Amino acid sequence: MNDRYSRQERFRPIGSEGQIKLKRAHVLVVGAGALGSASAEMLVRAGVGSLTIVDRDYVEASNLQRQQLYTEDDVNDHLPKAAAAEKRLRLINHSVEVKGIVTDVTAEKILDLAEGVSLIIDAVDNFETRLIVNDAAVKLGIPFLYGACVASYGITYTVIPKKTPCLHCLLGHFSTNDLTCDTSGIISPVVQQVSALQVTDALKLLTGHKITGMIRSFDLWTNERAEIHADLLKDQACPTCVTQTFPFLSILNETKAAVLCGRETVQIRAAGEKPPALKELATRFRKAGLHVVGNPYLVSCKLEDCKLVIFRDGRAFIHGLNDVNRAKTIYHKWIGRSAKHENI
Repeated sequence: MNDRYSRQERFRPIGSEGQIKLKRAHVLVVGAGALGSASAEMLVRAGVGSLTIVDRDYVEASNLQRQQLYTEDDVNDHLPKAAAAEKRLRLINHSVEVKGIVTDVTAEKILDLAEGVSLIIDAVDNFETRLIVNDAAVKLGIPFLYGACVASYGITYTVIPKKTPCLHCLLGHFSTNDLTCDTSGIISPVVQQVSALQVTDALKLLTGHKITGMIRSFDLWTNERAEIHADLLKDQACPTCVTQTFPFLSILNETKAAVLCGRETVQIRAAGEKPPALKELATRFRKAGLHVVGNPYLVSCKLEDCKLVIFRDGRAFIHGLNDVNRAKTIYHKWIGRSAKHENI
């Protein structure tokens, strides 16, 4: 396949020299859901030399509508997303070194995962993990390409350490709507739009081109778009990119999860987060079609294979399972963090 990348090389900003640079690059994709699978496939087809994709979850039927690497066989086999992605990506381009890692990305693991990579693609399903990755990227000096989507809305921003504000700087400027794909749904074109913007920035960076520090957001359904110069939003006291104390690399600031002895229940306690308003949670769950039971102390609802209970102090019980990683996924789907746009 000597002409495999011929059309890409004929694109002058890349050319044959850019293709060589792509071959030498190693990209880390954190999350193998909708954005992760779309971005990983484009990068593998583009001929990036090495790609590592990390995810803690497995393939479900509801993923197939927008997560393009997976098949019904993956659902039937309950394959972890990272394993299924690795299998598929190797079939697409055997010359790319692809590694799928089935794990939860934590403050303890991220520095090892990111060591030596050329850039990091954000495709995670919660803001807590994003901030962990953001801290690691800034500490290691690695570009971090943030992207997220829900319903018909998408947003992207690329962090260039020492040149642009980091994601932590911008937290107060993102929407605080508690939207997730499970509560508000998602259409697949928004996934493709966000991943296209992320991968375009990735190709620019990997081939030696500069990018502008723009926050780009859009709603495909209403045809609304916005761009903001991130430099205007720099937090001069940011603990990540200014004082470089990297708070989210501390395990003390991570969500705590534990299996309750003998109860087939996982308790989740989010660190450093304001407890959710029970009335707002109940309203959101009802809008998603769930049967909700509540009182001044807790809100409870039945999901497909488990029961979710959220207490006034912010703790959550996920009844019906003992898998901590699975419990975290459910928690972030339905409760999440204060600033969020889910892309699962």
